[in-house]
Amino acid sequence: MTASFAHFRFPLLALVLASALSACASLPPPTSELSAAQQAVTRADGADADQYAPQDLAAARSALGRAQGAMSSGREDEARRLAVSAAADADLAWAKSRDAVINAELAQRRAEIADLRRRLQNGDAR
Repeated sequence: MTASFAHFRFPLLALVLASALSACASLPPPTSELSAAQQAVTRADGADADQYAPQDLAAARSALGRAQGAMSSGREDEARRLAVSAAADADLAWAKSRDAVINAELAQRRAEIADLRRRLQNGDAR
């Protein structure tokens, strides 16, 4: 007896159906993304981003609020996208803030060095 395609049709159909169903399975709720976004906003707040990167921090807060709203409305894909965007904006605000603080400290140290050099050249032992 020779095997025909008809004998393989049911297992093949079951495999295709199982693959299609697994592809349609939804992702878990974006709770980790929301948590990461909240932490990023908190970290940016702690780095004085309100002073040094207010637009980026405001964008992060806005996206986080919209993500939380989308999550509570059951729009998980939108919540995930907004949470990732909020985290990116907050990370940018943190980086800009740290850059501004470090550059201010560098300028202060350079001014101190310049003052010390001037005093050494003038013989001021103060």
